Amino acid sequence: MTEAVRLDGITKRFPGVVANDDVTLSVERGTVHALLGENGAGKTTLMNVLYGLYEPTDGDVYVDGDGLTYDDDGAIADAPRRFDSPRDAIDAGVGMIHQHFMLVDPMTVAENITLGNEPRKWGGLAVDREAAREAVIDLSERYGFDVEPEATIEDVGVGVQQRVEILKALYRGAEVLILDEPTAVLTPQEVEDLFEVLDELTDAGKTVIFITHKLGEALEAADEVTVLRDGRNVGSVETAGTTREELAELMVGREVVLETDTPPATPGEPALTVEGVTAYDDRDVVAVDDVSFAVREGEVFGIAGVDGNGQSELVEVVTGLHEPAEGRVELAGRDVTGASRRERTRKGMAYIPEDRQERGLVMEFDLTENGVLGSQHDPPFAERGRLDWSRADDHAADIVEEYDVRPADTGAAAKSLSGGNQQKFIVGREFARDPACIVASHPTRGVDIGSTEFIHDRLVDLRDDGRAVLLVSSKLDEVRGLADRLAVMYRGRVVDVVDPDEVTEEQLGLMMAGEGPEDVPRAETLVGDGADRAADEAGATVPDGVDAEVTDD
Repeated sequence: MTEAVRLDGITKRFPGVVANDDVTLSVERGTVHALLGENGAGKTTLMNVLYGLYEPTDGDVYVDGDGLTYDDDGAIADAPRRFDSPRDAIDAGVGMIHQHFMLVDPMTVAENITLGNEPRKWGGLAVDREAAREAVIDLSERYGFDVEPEATIEDVGVGVQQRVEILKALYRGAEVLILDEPTAVLTPQEVEDLFEVLDELTDAGKTVIFITHKLGEALEAADEVTVLRDGRNVGSVETAGTTREELAELMVGREVVLETDTPPATPGEPALTVEGVTAYDDRDVVAVDDVSFAVREGEVFGIAGVDGNGQSELVEVVTGLHEPAEGRVELAGRDVTGASRRERTRKGMAYIPEDRQERGLVMEFDLTENGVLGSQHDPPFAERGRLDWSRADDHAADIVEEYDVRPADTGAAAKSLSGGNQQKFIVGREFARDPACIVASHPTRGVDIGSTEFIHDRLVDLRDDGRAVLLVSSKLDEVRGLADRLAVMYRGRVVDVVDPDEVTEEQLGLMMAGEGPEDVPRAETLVGDGADRAADEAGATVPDGVDAEVTDD
């Protein structure tokens, strides 16, 4: 084996926390290596050490794109590296592509790739734009990437933006590429394209390390997988000789049920109705375009789509955080279009937000304070204008225990928790409201597989107890596994409402890209759910501005 990277006995301590505990990791040159683990297991910290964002407390980092060398006794002959910053890591051939792309939207592809390292002309007085363009074309052709150097970033899709980030690292001489949750914002077809890119990179001798929570993708794309648990390396296995179940058990230390047992739904009356909603984004551009659907008691209504197609604005309209330009929202038959977020909470709507730090928590507050957010003026936490802090602390402690929030300290500030533990606390708080309607926007984003299993089971329990669940997620396995009916959004509109048990991933991917296959298995249609299409199938015509009601009868 020719090692490109070796992390030898890495320990990283923070005040009161050991994030990495004597971790040794070996990555073979020219391979794809996946890094798996629960939230708080130390994956991101370990990669931050490799990328120069953190200095290890103990241990050594070895990097050589051509392979490390050893002496006659089997010891590494190369000198360990010391990275004081990402610039040092980049100079050593290590690049990192973050989940949230670091690109300048108004600039072109070529300008983003060469930014900070532009070729110069006229004795260095000006940027040589033609040389930059040619360099990008050369890189793209060398690795089989399909990018247009003159296209602006704001005009290309997320899949192309991701390729631009990879090309940016390659342009700077990266031999080792770290990808953080690389498939989070991609359609299934774009995921397949990314895997082809990884093959091109490794065929050219590059080495790829990627962090992912998706076991199936790790098995498909990686040659080897390393699992971290509680800051330690608990095993490295070749993907050819393992299974999803074995990896899941390594991650959480116990057997995990990967498929949610979802018995047939017995839906009742509509609990949440959205009729003809149109809304604009912060740039005054239409983000939600005449969307209608109904969520019934005792069902999970899913919404799938690539991030950025209006789902966020739609959820904000439903939950009272964004005022629609047109349309109405009803909760249990009552018009709540003009009601505030607090009023909707009092009327029985719980909300798990997409952005946990901006919408779900006050980062400076401790868990006791965050546990009563939205209920701080109401019983049982407040009477006669005074908060019962003892009851509030007991409430937070119950959430911490039931949802395994770490550290188990209700006095800890929200900002001190990892993203996954912040998410678990929010989910626990919202479920504890005993809601009639739950709006769950990416409820398991950044959450480990054991906690994902628990959250999924709780959503199904709430559904079976007659609650209405609106589930928005970019994870196709999540919405297909939990939803009883599934809507697909593209550019602010609902493309169709389908049967998640019958629709294929390929069909969903086409709809998420704006293409409408003719043979998709459609779900039962309610008022407003694709009324024009359903009426057309029945041979009727729906005049503009008029909703149709289609039933099974």
